[in-house]
Amino acid sequence: MHAVISLETDGQILEAFRAGERDRAATAFVRVHQRFVYAVALRHLRNQEDARDAAQETFLKALSSIDRFDPRASLRTWLYRITVNTCISMQRKRRFLSFFAVGEGEHERDVQARQLHPDEQAVQSEFERFLQDVIALLPPKQRETFCLRYFDELSYEEISAMVGTSVGALKANYHWAVKKIAAHVRESEYYQHWLDNDHEEA
Repeated sequence: MHAVISLETDGQILEAFRAGERDRAATAFVRVHQRFVYAVALRHLRNQEDARDAAQETFLKALSSIDRFDPRASLRTWLYRITVNTCISMQRKRRFLSFFAVGEGEHERDVQARQLHPDEQAVQSEFERFLQDVIALLPPKQRETFCLRYFDELSYEEISAMVGTSVGALKANYHWAVKKIAAHVRESEYYQHWLDNDHEEA
């Protein structure tokens, strides 16, 4: 009986995936990179429980797309990007999302999130459910582009490589998605709530 060679390097791990030894390769993949992924997540989130959750989600995302990984690239660089995007997504989903300061086209501005006061927690949760309902109303291409760009913070070039749509078309999709979402938000009770809070803080 031949001894099973331990998987220690990225090359060995990727070769095991290609050979169909997915469970063994996945275990080695997590073992080799878990300390790095957790450290990156902890630096971003500054909370051990959140960092563990982010690390788990990162590996789930990575393992679900490992077959599309370019072996000429670096696994650690790829994991770093997934980890950071996961952390950013977790942070944004826990903050107020505001769309009424968004500009037009190339001049669109990133929305600056702010920390919530304790009495805003319930409103945040309700708004996030409202937002998901609004996003669900978007046409599929606009919805996909918006989520990849806003929540996952991917560049247009990265999204283009993922979905096979030109950068110009993606920018148009995102622009129209934001306009539609902003219109719904302006008509909602949340918009007046934010305006009232801004006046109180001014």
